[in-house]
Amino acid sequence: MEDHILLQVSQKIREERKRIGVTVQELADAAGVSKGLISQIENNRTIPSLPVLFKIIKALKLDLNDFFNGIDQMNIEPKVIVKRESQYKSFEKEPEEGFTYRRVLTTNIKDQAVDIVLLEVKAGAGRTQTVKTDAHEYKYFLKGSIEYTIGKKKYTLYAGDSLFFDGRIGHKLSNHGQEDALMLVYYFFS
Repeated sequence: MEDHILLQVSQKIREERKRIGVTVQELADAAGVSKGLISQIENNRTIPSLPVLFKIIKALKLDLNDFFNGIDQMNIEPKVIVKRESQYKSFEKEPEEGFTYRRVLTTNIKDQAVDIVLLEVKAGAGRTQTVKTDAHEYKYFLKGSIEYTIGKKKYTLYAGDSLFFDGRIGHKLSNHGQEDALMLVYYFFS
């Protein structure tokens, strides 16, 4: 599967899980997999094997055709894409308090998936654990300040600054400022 399709699959799993009102743990139990695996799949941090994907779809009580209906399997890219702010979809990427993600656009550019999101980090919020993403990440800081730890090095970034790094390096962030921070994030999957 291509990366942009994988992004759509992970989004669909999360959306369907929330639609039927089950927790990550309940879905994991029903599918016979770990809670961590479901979380990693939903957050685009791992690719499920085909048997695991089928178990998850069955646990969601969906027909395979219903699950894959609407997932763009064609590699035809429109020349112009307009997304209105009201169309940005909120989603949970990690269970940390004070983080609000809104997906702006997921697309494929020359066989490379790109996921663009707005990330708001509330004042005082921060990740408790280091995470890794199977993508290169570009962040443009629109408001506030954020402290990023990437590997063993710390960076403090302010509105107008930008950051680019390999998300496979362990990283975490925190907002030690007095105001909420807002950044535009591009994930480049290869």
